[in-house]
Amino acid sequence: MDYLFEKKWQETLELASKNFGETLDYSAILMLIGLQELGIFDLKFKKDQKLELMHVAVCTLLEPYGYYEFEGRDVDGWPHFVKKENLPVLSPGDQEVLLKKAMMKYFGNEA
Repeated sequence: MDYLFEKKWQETLELASKNFGETLDYSAILMLIGLQELGIFDLKFKKDQKLELMHVAVCTLLEPYGYYEFEGRDVDGWPHFVKKENLPVLSPGDQEVLLKKAMMKYFGNEA
């Protein structure tokens, strides 16, 4: 990873952490983006629902890149997406970089 990318990622972590009042990491930010997109904050989520929140976040983050398209919400208010294009084959590290870049874009702090 290059210096500018890492610097912007650290700024994004600090921005998100400041907004939520605690130190956040990659997974916590994914969860918070999912919560933000769901728009329901006062529920206790089960383990499978937490995974669904992270999936909502991933779909939301990759939508501007053309991989997913927002389809609508179900009767419980959960957002649903349609896969528009397959992701390229990426190593786990490259997948994380792609999502970090998408998170930076989501928070308006692009590298």
